[in-house]
Amino acid sequence: MNTPHTCILPLGRFEPPSVCRRPLVGARISAGFPSPADDFIDRKLDLNELLIHHPSATFFVRVEGSSMTGVGIHPGDILVVDRSLEPSDHKIIIAILNGELTVKRISRRNAKLFLLPENPAFQPIEVTPDIQFEVWGVVTSVIHSL
Repeated sequence: MNTPHTCILPLGRFEPPSVCRRPLVGARISAGFPSPADDFIDRKLDLNELLIHHPSATFFVRVEGSSMTGVGIHPGDILVVDRSLEPSDHKIIIAILNGELTVKRISRRNAKLFLLPENPAFQPIEVTPDIQFEVWGVVTSVIHSL
């Protein structure tokens, strides 16, 4: 049930943004002694405005696997992916690799293209002509619970 206090973020292709404004505390949060936050409420924050810059080109995808834990992308996280951005060197991308979706860092070294994991337990993947490869988008944000 959708109430005024509920924000639905659909997985898959992004649809026109819904309004989902929540209070934004104007002060920085200290890890020390707590202070009364109500005195510092600055304005309302809409997560769509914060996380989505190109709505018609943005989609969400849920992560499986642990190859990107070194950059804070964990199993179960939701990635915000923008298809309108260019997949430049060292960006984290979503790609189709031999028919399967993967999230990796793209890197060009000595005229070769690699997909790099961010976990030492995984090996880099060289993208060779015999591999089916297509970039689906550039990851712009990761959403995960603590």
